[in-house]
Parts: sequence; C-alpha cells; structure tokens
Amino acid sequence: MLAATFDIGTTAVKAVVVNENGEPVSTGSSVIHTIETGNFKEQDPDEWYGAFCSLSKEMLEIIPAAEIGAIIFSGQMQDVISVGTEGKALRNAILYSDGRADEQARVIIREAARRNVVPLGDAYIAEITGNHFDGSMPLAKILWLKENEPDIYARTACFLISSKDYIIGRLTSVFAGDMTACSTAGAMDLDKKIWSEELIGAAGVDIKKFPKLFYGHECVGTVTETGATESGYPVGTKVYAGTGDAGATTLASGILAPGEYNINLGTSGWVAAVSNQRMESEGGGFNLAAMQKDLLINVVPFLNGGNVHRLIAKILSRDPDGAPDFGYISEILEKAEPGSHGLFFLPYVTGERFPIMDSSVRGSFLGLSQETTAADMAQSVLEGVAFSIRQGLELFDHPASKITLIGGGARERRWCRILCNVMGQKIFVYKDPDLLPALAIASAVFVAEGVIPDYKSFIETLENQGHCDTVEPDLEVSEKYHGIYQKYKNIYPLVREFYSR
Repeated sequence: MLAATFDIGTTAVKAVVVNENGEPVSTGSSVIHTIETGNFKEQDPDEWYGAFCSLSKEMLEIIPAAEIGAIIFSGQMQDVISVGTEGKALRNAILYSDGRADEQARVIIREAARRNVVPLGDAYIAEITGNHFDGSMPLAKILWLKENEPDIYARTACFLISSKDYIIGRLTSVFAGDMTACSTAGAMDLDKKIWSEELIGAAGVDIKKFPKLFYGHECVGTVTETGATESGYPVGTKVYAGTGDAGATTLASGILAPGEYNINLGTSGWVAAVSNQRMESEGGGFNLAAMQKDLLINVVPFLNGGNVHRLIAKILSRDPDGAPDFGYISEILEKAEPGSHGLFFLPYVTGERFPIMDSSVRGSFLGLSQETTAADMAQSVLEGVAFSIRQGLELFDHPASKITLIGGGARERRWCRILCNVMGQKIFVYKDPDLLPALAIASAVFVAEGVIPDYKSFIETLENQGHCDTVEPDLEVSEKYHGIYQKYKNIYPLVREFYSR
C-alpha cells in the first residue's frame, strides 16, 4: 500500500507519497500566503484546501488512485479555524503567531483564579494544560472572536486548532483534532487527554464547538462523495488524524525514549525530549502530547539559532549588496580553531527565552583583539549557539544517552562538529529535513495497518536507509570546550546588568 502524506505548513503545502518500505515515491509542493495587518496574522483555509486538491490530482495522474491506501497529514498548530455546519471556513484562519488576544488571555487567567480561589490563574491553567497561558493560545483567540465578531462565533460549528484538520473536515465531514496540536490550544487537559470544561468555561465559550480528539494513528473517517469529487481520491479512502508539525518533527528526529534528545536548528530552534512526565513550564518550557499514547514531548525553545548563522554570514559577506554569504562562512570555518582564540559570542541577538528568559538582552562579542580573524568571529558565533543549547540540555532530568540533530543548521558540517564536541558525545545528524516529517506520519499509517510493528522500527529504517549520519567527538577538543563553556556561562550575568539599566 501507499500512504499519501501532506504537511499543511505556514509557507507551503507539501505532498509526499510513501511506500511500505518508508521510501518516497512522489513529491510536490505549493506556496501558501500569509495576510498580515499589524499584529494580525491570518491565512485563507480554502487556499490550503485548494493546494491540497491540486497536488492530489497531479499525483493521481502518475499513481493509480487504487494504490493509495490512506491519507494522513501534519500541519501548523495553535491556529483558530472557524468552520460552519457544512465544514467550510467562515473567515480566515487566525495563526499561532497572531498577537491580537493578549487582553482576552488576561481575562481568562483572572476568571480561572476567581473560580478556583487561587492567587495565580496562570499557574492553575498550567496544572491542567502543562503550559504557560498567554494571548497566543487559541482559547484566548476564540474569546476574541466571541467579543469582536459575535456573528462568526455564533455561526461556528467547530473551532479547529491545526491547519490539517480543515482538510480532514472537508474530506470526511468529521471535525477532528489530534492530541499533539490540540495540546497547544490552552484548553486541553494534558494528563486526561480531554478538553477541559473548567478552562473552556472560564473563557465563557461553548465546549461543544471543539473538535473530537484523536491520536495520530487513529482513522478519523473516510473520503465522502463530495471529498472524492474535489480531491480525486476514491470514496471510502481512509483518512488518519495525523499530528501537529511538532509531533511529526520529533518522531522524525529519531528520539523515542527518556534520555534521548533532539536539537532542531532552524532559524530559531529547540531541544525536544520524550518522556512520561511533564517539564516545568515556568520560564518558557512547554509540553505536548506525543504521537505515542504514553509519552509527552518536552520542549525547551530557543529564539536564536540559524538566525545567528545568517547574521554572521551577512556581516562578513563578500556580496556588494550585503546578502548572506554562507559559502564564505563554510570556507573560513575550515581555518578556525576550537575556542576561537579566546573570542566569545553571546548569541542572544533577539533576546532569549531559554536557557534564560530576557527579551531585552542582545548579542555580544567578548575578547576581541588585534589578532582576531574573520574565522574566529564565525567560529565563536556557532560556538555560542552550541553553548546555549548545552545549557538547555542541562535543564532536563535525564542525562543524554542519544542526541540527534535536524534542521537547516545541520547542513553546515562545521556546526555539526562544534555541537558534537561541545556536548562531548556522538550526534546523529538527520538529513532531508523537508522529507523526514512526511515519512514519520506515514509510519503512523503503517503502524495502524500492521505493516510495521511500532515506531521504533520506523526509526531503525531511517537510520538503515542512510537518512542519518553520525559525528563522533574529538575527546581532546571536547575537554577544551568543557573549560571554555564554564567561562561562557558567566557572560550573561555580566551583560544583563548593562541591558537592564
């Protein structure tokens, strides 16, 4: 059988057809547009659905429809998608990055405190959801809709939380949500895996307007006649719940057990772990339900990652217009020495939220001298991010037994070696970051259909098929970095006083 997988992302809809051996047999993508007005950020759900249908029809010109055994999705999380009784969008989707609902979040926090006679409503909400509550949460944005667009609120049959769930609804006529994406709503009981009547009641919204919850490997329904006409799939084709993008990325990163950590090094980044217990949410860490029923994803987010790499590529660029010159950075890094000849870089160029939470702090070079070279500056920037990530790893309870690396930053091979030596242990570098999440959600179908026994076998397949390289540490360099790291940890307390004035 073949699984048709789709990622409904922020910038594109991506399609990958995967066979039973976990191999891609067809790919495609279509660009998605964001509508920005001030701090309002929205997208048109019908653009998602149109892109999905177009990609599907292109694929089905090559692959017989009868060979597609199931359809499964990943997608952006923490959205608010208002749909009517017929499953069609009533307005644009409000995105996770939209900033309109801060006041509504404060109202919900106060009401939660009042109802439960507790001094801190935010802490009470965190007990239920596992996460800090603020205006980015869909529950707060739903209250904003109720107050500012009451007609839309009244006509809404269901508020969907992930972009993929709009496609599922159009295909199956089922209002569904997966556990991973819905744990970002600020309204789900993370332990019981149900919608919280307490929190939804504190917001004053109708719990009947929330979707039915599924695990990623559960079948939501099948393609209806209308869905078949619009998409090209046969009536009765199975549609699985899939997962929010963080669930797919975490599984694709090759971690399955406590003590295994993934570093995702994109423009920003995070360190993710899977465990059977929560991470403290105070300070910015958050918890999501994993694709596996018995596990959670614990995440330490970083604001600074690939953006810092891009910054030094712009500062040192040979391009007359100052465009980032990544090729030059890779070239000069081959001449760099571990420790950058005493030069340090604090990588908080956009403030930071982990391992410290400080929106006012900025990046800093420390130790510039007459002998400092461009190679030293480039090396120290990448080392600074690596040290910051090591601090993040130290916030977790379990010592690292396995570290994996995924994301655009993994393409810079020198950075992989720096991270390996700073961590002092082997790192598994996962390639094909655009492809791996599709393979991960396909594995959910194959687990459900009995094609593979479990998710562990999927990870083994990834590593055996060459989707993963390993980088081994140089013990002498790692020992040198250990001493440098101890000095690095003293930099932020010094510069904090300067930026707090």
